[in-house]
Amino acid sequence: MSIYREYDIRGIYEKELNEQSVVRIGYVLASKIDGDYVAVGYDARSHSPILFEYLVHGLNAGGKKVLDMGLVPTPVNYFTNYQDWDGITPSASIMITGSHNPSEYNGFKITVDKAPFFSEDIYALGRECADLDFPAKVERDVTEIDAVTRYIDFIVNEFQHLKGMDTKIVYDCGNGVAGVVTEDIFSRLELKTKGLYVKPDGTFPNHHPDPSEEHNLKDIKKLLESDGDIAFAYDGDADRIAVLTHKNNIKGDMMALLYSMKMDKPTVVGEVKCSQVMYDELERRGATAIMYKTGHSNLKVKMKETNADLACEVSGHVFFKNRYFGYDDAIYATLRMLELIHDGIDLDEELAKLPKVFSTEEIKIKTTESEKFKIIDRVKELLKNPPATFPTIKDIIDVDGVRINFENGWGLVRASNTTPILVTRFESTSQDTAKLYEKAINDLILEAKSSI
Repeated sequence: MSIYREYDIRGIYEKELNEQSVVRIGYVLASKIDGDYVAVGYDARSHSPILFEYLVHGLNAGGKKVLDMGLVPTPVNYFTNYQDWDGITPSASIMITGSHNPSEYNGFKITVDKAPFFSEDIYALGRECADLDFPAKVERDVTEIDAVTRYIDFIVNEFQHLKGMDTKIVYDCGNGVAGVVTEDIFSRLELKTKGLYVKPDGTFPNHHPDPSEEHNLKDIKKLLESDGDIAFAYDGDADRIAVLTHKNNIKGDMMALLYSMKMDKPTVVGEVKCSQVMYDELERRGATAIMYKTGHSNLKVKMKETNADLACEVSGHVFFKNRYFGYDDAIYATLRMLELIHDGIDLDEELAKLPKVFSTEEIKIKTTESEKFKIIDRVKELLKNPPATFPTIKDIIDVDGVRINFENGWGLVRASNTTPILVTRFESTSQDTAKLYEKAINDLILEAKSSI
């Protein structure tokens, strides 16, 4: 059951994701989908085409026909749900990807009726798979579709006004699947670009495809210094983005502030790790800011519920409903950032106007799957009667873990839904105060761990 996660299915190829498990997943998933067609694509990992065939076996045995889009970024996979393919609109899509995980991992991101299939739906699917006899093979029913060309045409058409802009752009695909579309899009828009590690290679020979980790940005920073005005980096399946200038590594929450400058009083959904500066600045501008749970599936659902224009995660998931479909797409986010520059917005200058705060990166504390949520529950109990030395609490937000608002900042502790860790983050108007909050909450976590 460990492969059935909050947002997706993910595990190690052969050990956990093998013919026995994947055929069953396809077969049970077919019973959850109305309509005849499921669109399936995959990332650059060597075992992704093998898992595709296992999944086809299960889906076909469950009565579904498969639209095969081949090697694609995750946003292209999402895109297929909004397109007509010779009179066929798929009822669901499945992306075979290990995202930014090491090369031995793989998994499935599932969309049903244009909505994420996640949380209890995934856990229930896992329970059904465990009790299932292995489905017999039926005649293979697969139709190829050219989703990549359709997507590239769409993006190029949407951003014709950027054609030939002077900005020198450098980018790093990390040998993930972003390279399947970036070169064609940039070439057709006649943009001045230099790319690193553009060729998809699921062994990730140059660096790990996770742009939220600073050490993975070393090469693109060098290229930016010598040859670029702005830099972009993508994760393994191109649904997360990093944006770098000569002065800033712009996190997802600050990206949201920049993107929203061109929107009229938008509704913006953020997650619990987002800076308070983002929420306060949006409200100051007359926008509506909503704090919600971390996780791409959670944010997509909340966007739909609130009819939001934009959503973001600090890690670089950015979701546009404004002029787009409401899912996370790092390629589309790249063009929207270039659009700001094209329209005369100086990114560094705008960021410099914001209140100065000191924010830590995400700090990860190892624990176990069985203990992580128990620790959070215990921390909540301890906060009802905190130690006398604990900083003064203004209020507590418990939409996802515990975000404690203090007089001059905040601290967060939450359980990761995908790995056996606790995630903490701290922010204050001074570095010393941020460190004070960090120590106070870490002491509370240690007390919670010792008492469960």
